[in-house]
Amino acid sequence: MYKSQAIEKLNKEEQAFQGDRKAKVIYHPVASALRDFCAQDDEFAQAVVQTDKTLSDCCKEILKGTGDSISDLEAYRSAAKFYFSTADVRLRMEIDLCGDLDAGEAEKRGKVINLTLDDLF
Repeated sequence: MYKSQAIEKLNKEEQAFQGDRKAKVIYHPVASALRDFCAQDDEFAQAVVQTDKTLSDCCKEILKGTGDSISDLEAYRSAAKFYFSTADVRLRMEIDLCGDLDAGEAEKRGKVINLTLDDLF
């Protein structure tokens, strides 16, 4: 119900984005991630629609206290929390050891290794 409204709101805010040099580096990927989150969950989309908070505000908050860098995951996690305080973002990575094989060589495919970012720490 709220998904299309939230995506439309984020699209407008992305076009009207106001931010400093650092915020201009992250606002496109953050807006894209937020649109994906809205498409995944109507309750998250509702939070985006019903707030006065903007994408510009979000990026400013994400970068507060970050110094010269921030990981993509932390930026997306902070963006989600900006709109929905109990939200969390998890990253799942997959390594396909035979990803270059043609479809006809499927029988030669090796196992796929699944990792979450937490596994790396």
